[in-house]
Amino acid sequence: MMRILVVDDEKLLVKGIKFNLENDGYTVDGAYDGVTALEMFKENQYDLVILDLMLPGMDGLSVCRKIRDFSNVPVIMLTAKSEGSDKLIGFEYGADDYITKPFDILELKARIRVILRRVGYEKIRDETLRAGHISINILQRAVFINDVPVDLTAKEFDLLVMLMKNQGRVFSRENLLNSVWGYEYPGDIRTVDVHIRRLREKLELDDANPQYILTKWGVGYYFKAQKN
Repeated sequence: MMRILVVDDEKLLVKGIKFNLENDGYTVDGAYDGVTALEMFKENQYDLVILDLMLPGMDGLSVCRKIRDFSNVPVIMLTAKSEGSDKLIGFEYGADDYITKPFDILELKARIRVILRRVGYEKIRDETLRAGHISINILQRAVFINDVPVDLTAKEFDLLVMLMKNQGRVFSRENLLNSVWGYEYPGDIRTVDVHIRRLREKLELDDANPQYILTKWGVGYYFKAQKN
């Protein structure tokens, strides 16, 4: 499985990137400053680094240059700056690509795939999750019931993937709201209940007596662990 290091001092941004990339089948670690990022890189084997330009302690350019002293792992630079000179400096320090904030997560995913293909990695694949009559193609964001496509909204899909990847683990409404909708989501926590109900209506054979998405009363929701 591909392993990616995301480095940015904006913790919410790191959490958001981590969640989205893990839903696509990547393993993702996060760091919030340059020194920690460099230490993590030396201690672990990464396939790609997503690196912010402006970091506390050691800036992104310095981190990139030090990585290049002993590794050719692909590096995508993130920055709030858009001047061409900044991009040129990033490339001179060894960056493989450059993306300006704010950016669309789909654009970032596309750039990751392009870079990994370009450098010859063959590990990218269409990861599939299966449980009973439910199957999910992560990269295609497609859900099937007995091989028949099911139409889910983006949040329904993200919620289902999170539950299926953690079968048997009970998540509180707060956990699900923070992980799927984000820490800055201004909506009511009951939106989780609404989405769980809709998922049951679309996926369960009998949504009044669900066999997959279950409730732990007083705690939250979980996906029933399936026997192999």
